[in-house]
Amino acid sequence: MRLPEPDLHWDVLVKQRPGLTPDVPPGKESLMWVANSSTLISGKRDAVLVDTFLTVDQTNALANWIAASGKNLTTIYITHAHGDHSFGLKILLDRFPHGKAVATAEVVKAMARQVAPEYLESFWKSRFPGQIPEPIVLPEELNASEIDLEGHALIPVRLGHTDTDDSTCLHVPSIGLVVAGDAVYNGIHLFQGETNRQNRPLWIAALDAIDALKPRAVVAGHKVPANDDSPRTVEETRTYLRDFIRLDEQTTSARELYDEMLALYPDRVNPGSLWGAAVAAKA
Repeated sequence: MRLPEPDLHWDVLVKQRPGLTPDVPPGKESLMWVANSSTLISGKRDAVLVDTFLTVDQTNALANWIAASGKNLTTIYITHAHGDHSFGLKILLDRFPHGKAVATAEVVKAMARQVAPEYLESFWKSRFPGQIPEPIVLPEELNASEIDLEGHALIPVRLGHTDTDDSTCLHVPSIGLVVAGDAVYNGIHLFQGETNRQNRPLWIAALDAIDALKPRAVVAGHKVPANDDSPRTVEETRTYLRDFIRLDEQTTSARELYDEMLALYPDRVNPGSLWGAAVAAKA
């Protein structure tokens, strides 16, 4: 007996870019990159996109990918405030004028700080000169408890602190999907520039909250393109954080902490994030 196909489907587009920390101890040059994901959840006619890309070129490729799906883009949901997941909004809204961009009130407020002129110039534009879409626009506040996609509920879940404060994921119960934003990393070293000894346990609690949703698939905000979207990445991220906490207590220098973590995770991409985390932990 042939089972009916589900009403919703999802696809992920992943794009690589340089990492944010170029000054890293030698030895892992081939892994000095990072990748972002953007997820399209589709019904028979309409679609919802979760997160955008950072640069003009990557966002134009994303727009072409959405157009090729043949779906009507109704909504763009932004999981958290970091610009590499939202700066492409203007390009997408121009390309798909019937769509709207939304995020929780807390994310919209935090994004306003990300796009403050001094921070935008010193952090983002200095690292990606001439590549950031302009003007940068912010999403609207999502006042409802869910996003409707052809009768299916797409539910924002407030996670609290992950790699930044006020993070969320998007849960699609009807297909067992969680689009995790930066709560989950898949094959890539975690960005911990806003994380410390006090709030790392909060990130672990956020991962526990994702597990409680019992997802069948989890899309990480940063993932190696060839990797699948297994829910095991939630436990892998949690184990990474616990290893970092343990080794931070056992080591005395940033280099020692970095080397001990690399011994456990020699093949994870973007060691710059690990180096930055180690330096911050020992500052």
